[in-house]
Amino acid sequence: MTPRAAWLAAPGFEADLAEELRRRSVNFTWHGRLALSENLPCHAAWALECWTAPVLLPAPSVKAAADALRAIQRNWALLPTEHHRRAALIEARLPPVKARPLTFPEPAPTGHLGGWTMLDGGTILASPSKTSPFVNGEPRFVEDREGPPSRAYLKLWEGLTRLGRFPAPGETCLDLGASPGGWTWVLAKLGASVIAVDKAPLDPAIAAMPSVIWRGESAFGLPPEKVDWLFSDIICYPARLLGLVERWMAAAQPGAILCTLKFQGETDHDTAEKFAAIPGGVIFHAAHNKHELTFAWLPGRESQG
Repeated sequence: MTPRAAWLAAPGFEADLAEELRRRSVNFTWHGRLALSENLPCHAAWALECWTAPVLLPAPSVKAAADALRAIQRNWALLPTEHHRRAALIEARLPPVKARPLTFPEPAPTGHLGGWTMLDGGTILASPSKTSPFVNGEPRFVEDREGPPSRAYLKLWEGLTRLGRFPAPGETCLDLGASPGGWTWVLAKLGASVIAVDKAPLDPAIAAMPSVIWRGESAFGLPPEKVDWLFSDIICYPARLLGLVERWMAAAQPGAILCTLKFQGETDHDTAEKFAAIPGGVIFHAAHNKHELTFAWLPGRESQG
């Protein structure tokens, strides 16, 4: 069987991807963290990336395997699964992929990148195209270990990078559930004006930033108002967040939305599907997410597949 699509799960989230694919009637088998299927490619929120054009390549020798990959295209990213020594020898014969960390807000790379893995000692599964421009769907950043008060800023960096749009000077951002201020720090550093809403105070260094206003209120009691960006990293049940997002979209029509669905206990696939059905929205498991998904919405954007 030659797969027509393959979805890569983040480590530890294979069960979430499996359930999502089953709910979409996708038949698949596992190869490491890669779900292989004869179904056509489609968007899966719990996949770091989808391999959209898999082919099987014979690998009778290290040289023959590398030559077969290079005959298709130049740039390939290895997904290590098994036969690690043989895979490493093949990788060494391929042009190196310069997957350097991004300096935020540097845009995502635009160079063409394929993915490949060893199915067995003599066979490679390779996809010349995949949905992420990053090696194995995992963007890396030059981290700031001094400015932000927590590491939550990394998932916002990744979300905005994947969205391909960033708040700009002169724009107003509402950051719900802002404390201690990791996301507020990101937005203020971009030059935007930030209204940070949380009953808990911000980190003093974040509160002192000149473009930041803190409101010690409940995000759910805040009446919708016109803003350019609505952000939320609130710890709440996803169904409650869905109600908040729908209320703001109906009453205030924000220019863009980016928020985190945090799952407490079992994954709420039903609510995730409702987020995914919002026209113009996309939902995905970022490499920097834990047991959560990121929802992003831009007006006029086509819905995800």
